Amino acid sequence: MLIIVAVLLSVASLVVSHYLVRDLKREEQVKMETWSEAMRSLGDADSDADLSLVLKVLNSNNTIPVKVINAQGAVELQRNVEDETKELPHQSLRIELSETEWLDVYYDDSLLLRRLALWPYVQLGIVAVFVMVAIYALLSSKRSEQNKVWVGLSKETAHQLGTPISSLMAWVEVLHETYPDDALIPEMGKDVQRLQLIAERFSKIGSLPELKQTNILEIVEHVTEYIKCRVSNKVTVNVDLPEGELVLPLCAPLFEWVIENLCKNAIDAMDSKGTITIMVKREAYLCSIEVADTGKGIPPSRWKTVFMPGYTTKSRGWGLGLSLAKRIVEEYHKGYIFVKNSDAATGTVFRIELKL
Repeated sequence: MLIIVAVLLSVASLVVSHYLVRDLKREEQVKMETWSEAMRSLGDADSDADLSLVLKVLNSNNTIPVKVINAQGAVELQRNVEDETKELPHQSLRIELSETEWLDVYYDDSLLLRRLALWPYVQLGIVAVFVMVAIYALLSSKRSEQNKVWVGLSKETAHQLGTPISSLMAWVEVLHETYPDDALIPEMGKDVQRLQLIAERFSKIGSLPELKQTNILEIVEHVTEYIKCRVSNKVTVNVDLPEGELVLPLCAPLFEWVIENLCKNAIDAMDSKGTITIMVKREAYLCSIEVADTGKGIPPSRWKTVFMPGYTTKSRGWGLGLSLAKRIVEEYHKGYIFVKNSDAATGTVFRIELKL
């Protein structure tokens, strides 16, 4: 409605200004015709004629730029002309004094008329700024509302998971004491710890996490081992890491989540059959992490859309994985995540850049 009102106001302003300019232009044309007749009367008058009215008409022009040029091309008179060397537009009236003598009156639009002609465009600029500010405010409000919904949902999920996870941890301890030699109970304990880690991740969304100096290579190795244990043998996970350590200020639970999300999306894109390659590089001023797959690729028009909340190509899911990954990388770690390359033949490469 704001945009429609702004457009209607702009159209109304243009129409009104057009008619005002047209009427004022006609009025100035009539004034110049009268002024030209006064010049003719002045040229034809004898020495005894009363020229007070003629001179009054000639001196009344204080706004319209005018030049009077004789038949020889010399300037006889000029009024309201700022630049005397500048030629006026060819709006002219001819005053016939005799068969061989005449005067050409060249005149331009007055300053008021020129300003009035420009005013609609100034108004359009103001309205355009108003519309852009209104659209930006609406989009910001919508984005803020979406963020509040996702953050609230994340924290509520963590809160709801807390009680059953604590209960499961207690039951695992009871089972471990009752059946100390059972090999399955430690695996159950690992899964419960995994649930606790997931709840911790959700609880950190929406609040600024504490960043600690962490070896990112350990995070990548930990995520890789977790992914390898939970995918079919048709999926190959390759890791290319530099030698030594690569320490960065990170929130380990959240950053693990980013790598996991990229790997899970890669598995879905490959229909659980193909190769995932995770490559970490130490570059001049940054650390780069690339997650490549051999899946079906993403159209270039969707490279930025995939990070929007709610975007998903799967029949199930909320489309929050990449949105949360972008939030974790760019808002919490001041990095950058984007689609580096993607096509149907070679798959997709996601790239994360973190400043050293």
